[in-house]
Amino acid sequence: MINTKIYKSVYSLSEKLMAAAKKENIEAFDSLYADLKAICVDNEHTDKDHPEQWETLADFTETLVDAVAGYEKALVKATAINSKDHLSSIAFSMATLQIELGQTEAAIKNLQDAKINANKIADKDLKKEIDDLLETLVPV
Repeated sequence: MINTKIYKSVYSLSEKLMAAAKKENIEAFDSLYADLKAICVDNEHTDKDHPEQWETLADFTETLVDAVAGYEKALVKATAINSKDHLSSIAFSMATLQIELGQTEAAIKNLQDAKINANKIADKDLKKEIDDLLETLVPV
């Protein structure tokens, strides 16, 4: 489970990052992104390390290739704690970017993995999104 203080910091930063992006305030966005990255780096390899902070960082990473790398790091951390919710959402997010990058085979694999892990979660909307996207790539 993610440390409550870290969760609140990550959540607050993500809200501020969304607001800065909406206002197209690049200076504020970059500063907030640096703060979020610092949380991730500071907690890495400690008992406070958690896939959620890395997934959030990847969500706000602007270049697709770097975002995919961020999701890969988050996936490793989610695998280590066997968090089905995170395994599903991270693999789904990574797959959507891989599709944009033309990495269809990798996207299909991630979606198939996300679908397997989603069998153990309550989020019906995510399950449907995974199924729908997978169906566009691999027609039944």
